[in-house]
Amino acid sequence: MDRFELAKELFLQGLHSLLTEDYPKAEAKFLEANKLVPDRLSVLTNLSAALLGQGKIAEAKEYAQKSLAVDDRNAQGWLNLAECLEREQETLEALASIDRALVVKPDFAEAWSSRGNILNALKRYDDALVSVDKALALKPDFPAAWCSRGNVLNALKRYDDALVSVDKALALEPDFAAAWCSRGSVLNALKRYDDALANVDKALALKPDLAEAWLNRANALVGLGRHDNALASPERALVLKPDLAEASYPHPGAVGGLSRFNEALASLERAVGLAPHLAVAWLSRASVLSELRRHAEATQSLSKLLELAPDFPFAKGRLLHSRMQVCDWTHLTPLVESIRFDVQSGKASAEPFGYQAISNSLEDLKRCAEIFAHENYPPARSAEIRRGRSESGKLRVGYVSGEFRNQATSVLIAGLLELHDKDRFDVFAVDNGWDDRSELRSRIEEAVYELLDIRRLGDLAAADAIRHRNIDILINLNGYFGEGRQGVFAMRPSPIQVNYLGFPGTIGANYIDYILADRVVIPPEHQRFYTEKVVYLPNSYQVNDAKRRIADWSPTRAEMGLPDAGFVFCCFNNNYKITPEIYDVWMRLLKRVPGSVLWLLEDNPAASSNLGREAEHRGVDAKRLVFAPRMTLSKHLARHKLADLFVDTLPYNAHTTASDALWAGLPLITCLGRTFPGRVASSLLFAVGLPELVTQTLDDYEALAFKLATDPGSLLEIKEKVLRHKLTCPLFDTALFTKNIESAYAKIWERYEASLAPDHIYLD
Repeated sequence: MDRFELAKELFLQGLHSLLTEDYPKAEAKFLEANKLVPDRLSVLTNLSAALLGQGKIAEAKEYAQKSLAVDDRNAQGWLNLAECLEREQETLEALASIDRALVVKPDFAEAWSSRGNILNALKRYDDALVSVDKALALKPDFPAAWCSRGNVLNALKRYDDALVSVDKALALEPDFAAAWCSRGSVLNALKRYDDALANVDKALALKPDLAEAWLNRANALVGLGRHDNALASPERALVLKPDLAEASYPHPGAVGGLSRFNEALASLERAVGLAPHLAVAWLSRASVLSELRRHAEATQSLSKLLELAPDFPFAKGRLLHSRMQVCDWTHLTPLVESIRFDVQSGKASAEPFGYQAISNSLEDLKRCAEIFAHENYPPARSAEIRRGRSESGKLRVGYVSGEFRNQATSVLIAGLLELHDKDRFDVFAVDNGWDDRSELRSRIEEAVYELLDIRRLGDLAAADAIRHRNIDILINLNGYFGEGRQGVFAMRPSPIQVNYLGFPGTIGANYIDYILADRVVIPPEHQRFYTEKVVYLPNSYQVNDAKRRIADWSPTRAEMGLPDAGFVFCCFNNNYKITPEIYDVWMRLLKRVPGSVLWLLEDNPAASSNLGREAEHRGVDAKRLVFAPRMTLSKHLARHKLADLFVDTLPYNAHTTASDALWAGLPLITCLGRTFPGRVASSLLFAVGLPELVTQTLDDYEALAFKLATDPGSLLEIKEKVLRHKLTCPLFDTALFTKNIESAYAKIWERYEASLAPDHIYLD
């Protein structure tokens, strides 16, 4: 047999191995054939494909280019080169290479399908769908194209259509591992995590080295609350495919579920080093840094993210909130205006909680919440069954929170849980947080009928657990704040669902029926800015715990870093609530009141530094700012006695911190804002009988602060009034509040039992 015949035989053997996906054997046969008869187009082209199948990208690219050097009208060569470029993250170059293939061979179905994959990666979803449909018009029985079509439809959130396409691929090729993987991805998006896991495991049974399937497996496990197992899956994917940057960092949901943030940060540093172009890695890095309270570094990560992907969903808002956390106000106005334009245009630009701290527009806040709910927590197919009361005749009320520990929500609500009428109500604490072994946690556990731990349960399992307990009214104490579980509420596990306390605004989703409020935070004329119906509680909507203990401790001014003399303005709000406008007022007050200081919460070093610099820019010595470190609540309340006047923030007021100040006997002044979070302090002041401390404009706010700082008699009169009223007015009467909220629950349930739709309810 001469060398040409032998080369032909080796080529045919290699081709058979290529078709059966025995890529190493195919490579060996093609290399032998190439030695015998160098630079044959078919050998070079198929050798490139065999190398691609093994992930040998550099070598595959070399042979693809060699094949094109022999004949640049080699469509398969251009397709091979495109796949190499795509694997090297040279996506635009890959698209150009595909287009060269299609110039040579317009009816090349495989190239149209690959073009759809590349356009999908570029987030050009409509164009991607056109390309894969072109592939299927040319070759209707093309499983890979049907799978690609499913991937595009999944990206477009057309989940039912995506399943139809992927199922078509599987009907044509039942053992198509990539299609089973794609099906698992769609089911993850639908929150059908058990089914998703089964599909992904089917993919891995067929092809254990399918790295993308291991990533989808992590998503399913997090959805099921199996965080430990979820952490291992990306590691397995990275071993299989070292260039798969998505696998180089742990699943964010698993990290959050296990609070392993330092470990996660180390992985993310590797990820951004491996693939600095990967936007989602920069987002995850920012999230972990925020959890570690390293907000300045988080801001840098988010800025990098937006350089890479200017329209990345909700990234602008996260950058804004991160910058507000460190009081970095440089170029703030253009960013705020850009987000406002996006929100008004219906774009996914800001998360609702962070946006509340900067927006004065009820309309914009509602739109922001609706966009966020639609994108992240759309209503799931409901399994809720209408029912009457339990056999005992009691209403079963479930409070869902991730903060049943030493945190502001529990500081406010613990007394209510203890005082609920146990003859009329079975009260559940549905816990998405953790046990911090605190006295407050113990009080909550003892107060409720059952504490149901859902932290390690996926949304579906958590919803089933709630449904199994026949909870009639489910209270969302988080909304878009803290360790919330909005996805559980999207599954409608209870017939009545209520937004209360943690998130001062609309959830923007039709599966939340009511919001508990009062006439100050939501005047009747504001109802149109809420998707929920409003239940108006008497006095203030905010519950307070009359058992809050003030430590028997009298720190000196020197111990707290305060000067021996001089007026002490105070604001213990979180730093992100401080805006340039309110800071301007404070700095003018310091200038006008000689020897005065401003006592602020020490949240993070970057914020303290930036606030000092901003003071200097306004002509105030930074030494007149004093920063209070965090300490236990009882001691924190005790140190309030060293302050003279609490000056509030706008557009996001003091909430729990306002109650703290008033409970400690410290007068607080506020300016009535336009939005719910900007009207809370006014609600509290009215309920404690101090309407004279509510102003209507920032000019009036400044004038009142100056008067109290320079008129000792007026200030003393107000301080005495605060101390008298906290014991006699409704704000701190936990028993009265409990009766009112129980009446609200009864009214809500009466409407439900009468088959009446939710409507506004007034309890006067």
